[in-house]
Amino acid sequence: MTALYRKYRPQGFDEVVGQEAVVRTLQNAIEHDQVRQAYLFSGPRGTGKTSMARILAKALNCAGTPGPSASPDKTCPVCLAIANGTSLDVVEMDAASQRGIDDIREIRERVVLQPVEGRYKVYILDEAHQLTGAAWNALLKLIEEPPPHLLFVFCTTELGQVIPTVRSRCQTFAFQRPRLAELVTLLRRVAEGEGIQAQDSALSLIARAARGSFRDAVSTLDQLAAATNSSIDAQAVLQLVGAVEEESLLRLCDMVVDQDTAGALVFIEELAEQGQDLGRLVTDLLEHLRHLLLVQHMGHVPESLPVTEETKELLRQQANQLAEPTVLRLIDLLAVAVDDSRQGGDPRLPLELAIVKVTRPHADLSRESLAHRVELLESRISASGGPPANEEELARTELEPAPRAQGGEPEAPHIALEQVADAWQRSVVEAVRERSIPVASLLSEATPTVLADDTLTLEFPAGTDFHRRQVAEPQNIGLLRDALYEVTGRRLAVVLESGEAAGDVASADDEPLAEEDVFSLLKETFDAEEVEADES
Repeated sequence: MTALYRKYRPQGFDEVVGQEAVVRTLQNAIEHDQVRQAYLFSGPRGTGKTSMARILAKALNCAGTPGPSASPDKTCPVCLAIANGTSLDVVEMDAASQRGIDDIREIRERVVLQPVEGRYKVYILDEAHQLTGAAWNALLKLIEEPPPHLLFVFCTTELGQVIPTVRSRCQTFAFQRPRLAELVTLLRRVAEGEGIQAQDSALSLIARAARGSFRDAVSTLDQLAAATNSSIDAQAVLQLVGAVEEESLLRLCDMVVDQDTAGALVFIEELAEQGQDLGRLVTDLLEHLRHLLLVQHMGHVPESLPVTEETKELLRQQANQLAEPTVLRLIDLLAVAVDDSRQGGDPRLPLELAIVKVTRPHADLSRESLAHRVELLESRISASGGPPANEEELARTELEPAPRAQGGEPEAPHIALEQVADAWQRSVVEAVRERSIPVASLLSEATPTVLADDTLTLEFPAGTDFHRRQVAEPQNIGLLRDALYEVTGRRLAVVLESGEAAGDVASADDEPLAEEDVFSLLKETFDAEEVEADES
């Protein structure tokens, strides 16, 4: 039994969907006798490159017309033979398996023969980018000076891998991915032709899952028809292809808008229990965020987006509700989940971490999160038409609702020792490093041990008393406190302790060293370590 994607291949230019520019150019070339002898069709898989090459061969060889015609009759013996792949004048080769110089030599030996049934001998080379360099070089002369009855059509998904000398000798056509509506129209035509009962929502899901491939869309419809006795609903599509409903993506992003961390995590748990592929959830969520980003920058929903009409208004509303910095931050975080999936890891934890970090940015002390929080604050100030007019308005622009403290000041976000310890090296020390490299080198030896009553205790290991004394210098403590405020949002006092004896409070009692002296001492330490390493 013939597969549906083969049965419903377009048989003439009038049946081609989504490649109007290619069709128009080829039809004009045929009608005005300007057909070239080497064409290069490039584009994503499943967009109709090989089908277009066959239609071109029919147009040139149709026995039902007195000469080449842009409207072959599709019913003459020549057209039927080309459609069935049995024509002696149309040779299809898979360059993935017939890619060597011996295969090309065989072509060169046969091209001198005149066509048997039609006017042209047409060679269609699929996956042409996989031909070897020697094979391409063997073809060059034939492409440049072919016999008048010879025509080449090279089809490729990787245009950049075709050598420039070949590209310069071919007329190149770029095949585009079809729009969602075009795919749905094709699927509806196939379903009606085969007596398949399919919901509109099911066809939309199939089209979206195909990601611009006609072949994938029709093949999925074929598989679903067999699995459901030709009665297809949305749930059957979700179970087969693992796609995520647009409603679920919108709902998850609504929870991000509401900063509903618990609700989002519970929803992910529900999807996992329903058998949803979380790797697919990540990729579909990334695509949804891309759509939001486009709407935010363009001011409207582009027609090219693969979404239903019902979703467009919801997408527009959500783009106005979800801050652009949050969209960008979530895209960056989800990229980690994608990398984990590619390496065989479970995407669930990176997905959940991403949701937590964007819904509770105050709990993440990484520098990326801090930048995100600043961008959010700036976007809210910009949206309000200027800086906050008073302290109460400023409090409302904080990322976490801040309870009012005595004296009218908004209360700073609560932090725990574990958060500071986690962010110490990657955020606090790095923030100090931007101000002073020597002081950051000294602080890299310290470890946060206690955080109580807005006082942070740092402990230096035994034998690093020099580091502790230099950090205790007033200007260096000032740098540290500024960095802590930048990272935590709280003004913290600092107590410095030695691993041998505790209780040294940061002060200026010890005689400070100038910064150039600190550089000198650190260099001596590094040089000594290098010498020791070389000797060992």
